[in-house]
Amino acid sequence: MKELWVEKYRPTSVKDYVFRDTKQKKQVSSWVDSGAIPHLLFSGSAGTGKTTLAKVLLNELGVDGGDVMMINASNENNVDTMRTKINGFASSLPFSGDFKYVLLDEADYLSPNAQAILRNMMETYSTTCRFVLTCNYPNKVIPAIHSRCQGYHIEKLDTQEFTARVATIAITESVDVDLETLDVYVRSTYPDLRKCINMVQQNVVDGKLQAPGAGESGESDWILEYVALFQLGKISEARKLIVSKARAEEYEGVFRKLYENLDWFGEDDMVQGRALICIRDGLVNHALVADPEINLSATLLELQHIAG
Repeated sequence: MKELWVEKYRPTSVKDYVFRDTKQKKQVSSWVDSGAIPHLLFSGSAGTGKTTLAKVLLNELGVDGGDVMMINASNENNVDTMRTKINGFASSLPFSGDFKYVLLDEADYLSPNAQAILRNMMETYSTTCRFVLTCNYPNKVIPAIHSRCQGYHIEKLDTQEFTARVATIAITESVDVDLETLDVYVRSTYPDLRKCINMVQQNVVDGKLQAPGAGESGESDWILEYVALFQLGKISEARKLIVSKARAEEYEGVFRKLYENLDWFGEDDMVQGRALICIRDGLVNHALVADPEINLSATLLELQHIAG
């Protein structure tokens, strides 16, 4: 079985981790030097390295594997998980060192009641257990948890560095990469670096990165295809593809992608401004109309007219 590139190239030390902020790097280095961390809450967009940084910290601190519990709250987010699984682990003494560590991914998926119990556990076991939380949406985490954690927001990479990271991995893996094709993958997944790396790996055939529609990555290909169509100026075809393939819960993601790529509709600032207002209006209407599919289709049609 092929090794996943996201795991193969995941940083394991502070030296290898790419920080966007020098102050944050100094803070993390100081925790490593002191051999201790407070309760932490890492926030940021999906795929920006929150979980990787948490694992880097635990690795640098030399934490015994038996003293770490990892839970993904998008799968386990109820009160029972808090009361039984986590409570049982946090209440026992560490095998080595001074603390046990609970790495709780996607903490913003926890129900309010589960978060209330988590808050109590953070206080009860503060002398023997540290909690490291990650979340995409910090506003969904209750204030009582924020007040007990040191917040740490991880900014997304800019598109140039994002592209360079993916290209470097592809070149290291001896993949023949056409830059225009790579740009489609970048625009389809940005700012989720993990997703981009996975999609590129899935679409390498005989040592060459395949153009959208030529790979075998399944249902995600439609996103690559519509991005490629937009870049070719085939907005009408892109509109038809989106309307036929996108599920209702994916519509907001389409609006976001349109906003991130205003250059699809023209290079002129005035044209991009009109496109932005059109996207804004479409997104506002999205929550109000009886049929979101018709609203999305109409928005795309209007953008087509703006692009000329």
